[in-house]
Amino acid sequence: MKIFVADVGGTFIKHATMNEKAEIFERGKIPTPIESHEKFLQEIAGLYKLSDCEGLAISLPGIIDSERGFCETSGAIEHNSKKFLADELKNLCGAKVTLENDAKCAALAEAKIGNLADVDAGFVMIFGTAIGGAFVKGGEVYRGKNNSAGEISYTMQSLEEDFSDKKIFAEMCGVPALLKMYADKKNLPFEKISGEDFFCAVEQKDFDALNCLEKFTRQIAIKIFNIQMILDPEKIAIGGGISAQKVFIDSIRESLEKVYKNCLVTFPRVEIVPCKFRNDANLIGALFRWLA
Repeated sequence: MKIFVADVGGTFIKHATMNEKAEIFERGKIPTPIESHEKFLQEIAGLYKLSDCEGLAISLPGIIDSERGFCETSGAIEHNSKKFLADELKNLCGAKVTLENDAKCAALAEAKIGNLADVDAGFVMIFGTAIGGAFVKGGEVYRGKNNSAGEISYTMQSLEEDFSDKKIFAEMCGVPALLKMYADKKNLPFEKISGEDFFCAVEQKDFDALNCLEKFTRQIAIKIFNIQMILDPEKIAIGGGISAQKVFIDSIRESLEKVYKNCLVTFPRVEIVPCKFRNDANLIGALFRWLA
């Protein structure tokens, strides 16, 4: 059996043909149609009809009701909001269609065959432009009443002033925030600094780069500590392209240890691990949602 799996992002749709063992036979990428919902449906259905597969499994941003195949919100792809996307695609393709939030897909991949497969309770944090999150328990993703459990991007970092999107976790600890912090230190335009530039500077022991990384991971460590106090996971898996940088994972661990040492009470340490599947995590998780 072959399943057509799509990972819908704000810029590209990555797609693959996979079997039940999560083996990938073919893969590709197209620009995400953002001009209209009809165009989006046509592109997905067209790719599926060329795939010789038996169903569609889709990972996408937003608050997703996986049971009903409904997009409550859709992140940057605004035309998908308030749409029964699974039914629309099923009508076009004549096949079973499942939807799942992208961070929850990554968490499901880690829970089933990744670095959270050996624990009962774990949490996944995916760092990109924003920060995806998901809690896994007993090998399954916990969804919450409104399918928004684990949505850490909009958690607040400060209440020193009225609510502002500049004070939410996504704005303060998404990857662009790290690069902007470093660009400001160097008096350079933000668009002149790439992730590669920054971590090259870290490798070269650039003082400003090391200082920015420490400040950045301190904020992440505080959030991890709070997650631990509320959910008590055994492991927290860190994903997104930045997780390939070992120094990033190490800095999170070091910052978290400082948080523990400043506590008045001794708590068990949560283990910080990188996600196993990186760029394929959403595809693998979407497949497991389809197979459930």
